[in-house]
Amino acid sequence: MQHSPASAAYKVLVVDDDPDIVELLEYNLRKEGYEVATAADGRKALEIAPQFEPDIVLLDVMMPHLDGIAACRELRALPRFKDTYILFLTARSEEFSEVAAFDAGADDYLSKPIKPRALMSRLAAVVRRDREPAAPLSDVIDINGLRIDRTGFAVYQDGRKISLPKKEFELLAFLAAAPHKVFGRDELLQNIWGNDVFVLARTVDVHVRKVREKVGEHHIQTIKGVGYKFNADQ
Repeated sequence: MQHSPASAAYKVLVVDDDPDIVELLEYNLRKEGYEVATAADGRKALEIAPQFEPDIVLLDVMMPHLDGIAACRELRALPRFKDTYILFLTARSEEFSEVAAFDAGADDYLSKPIKPRALMSRLAAVVRRDREPAAPLSDVIDINGLRIDRTGFAVYQDGRKISLPKKEFELLAFLAAAPHKVFGRDELLQNIWGNDVFVLARTVDVHVRKVREKVGEHHIQTIKGVGYKFNADQ
């Protein structure tokens, strides 16, 4: 998430076809100092987002015209929304819906009924992490044919740049920083997503699959029943 000065209000786009929920969220967000825009469906959200340029998108799943999963995919396909924080708010709590949301590019997933105080705490944590300076890291990792630029958020293979969304990049860089060390899913969730985001362990599997599709199958090895490690041998 790229943002202007810390004194500026963070922009939140609320996308839901239930006017009561929109009103509840808009009231609580404005009270906390956020700038808010709203949309009643995914198609309208895609029209509003380029002009409003939200830092955070709260997105319902089941909506007319264009559902939240499809809207999320279309937002992520636009470079300006690659790092925008997208949180799904939905009455659908089945595991397959959650996996589909993360597969589409979601950062978080919260089941309805919405508890405004819990949601505001979650968003405050997002803003706090965004404003905290990043810890110093080694600038570049060269390993197994990959060049991982941790400050530039860029990956290169044989001189060809590979584009990865932020969480996929962080997952690859984290594993590559400790080649051959096996990390369990819970440990990866803790280090990549943190304590303030509540996601399924399956989310790690989805992100590993997407990284493999882009950088090659052999870089990340599955250790059955344990987790994943970066393979530096091939």
